[in-house]
Amino acid sequence: MESAVSLLRRAAELDSGEKYSEALVCYQEGIQLLIGVVKTLKDGERASALREQITKYMDRAEIVKQYVTTKKATGPHHERISIAENAQGFGYERVFARFLDGSVTHVEIEDPYIRNTHQIYNFLRFCELLVTAKSVKKILLTTGFESEEQRSRLAEIGSSLKGHGIDLTVTYSETLHDREIRFSNGWTVKIGRGLDYFKATKGRFSVGFCNFNLRLCHETTIDIYHKSDTVQVK
Repeated sequence: MESAVSLLRRAAELDSGEKYSEALVCYQEGIQLLIGVVKTLKDGERASALREQITKYMDRAEIVKQYVTTKKATGPHHERISIAENAQGFGYERVFARFLDGSVTHVEIEDPYIRNTHQIYNFLRFCELLVTAKSVKKILLTTGFESEEQRSRLAEIGSSLKGHGIDLTVTYSETLHDREIRFSNGWTVKIGRGLDYFKATKGRFSVGFCNFNLRLCHETTIDIYHKSDTVQVK
């Protein structure tokens, strides 16, 4: 119940701030949690009141969904997520899952700093999210070259992805600076720090080491764009 209330409160804040696509995700997650709460209750005043709340949130979520769909169809869409220093709750699934709508077949990542061990693990976690999307068949990574060990680790990720029907192509660039992720359904995500916006935990057995939603973040800005006429990644 506490998680549902927190998510729905966040959805309302994002909605008021005209961050509609992010608000929609929070509405949907909060509604599902609230439905789960109702299922545990016997019929009564509290259950009835919660059902009324669910209906209101579903109605608002549908309006927001239609607005986002219309904006995508009629022209460029832009929103910004500002992650504050030491903020939590910005794991890859929370940030990127909404773009994986079943139509994405190709994802292109440009990030010059997929080099060190923790950065390669970040990339692996992002790839794991793409695997769960089921529709992704190709991942193209452009990054900076650091060492043969880096090359070997990325090759190992590529070999593993093949087992899930996904081809990974890695290109190395000495001049790449900007960080950008492009999805073949028209979404482009620009992140000031790339995939490496999480702070290290105090140790490998600290809360947040595995669950990035519990990890503290560096301050960074995420700009999200959508163009219905975006050329799909080849």
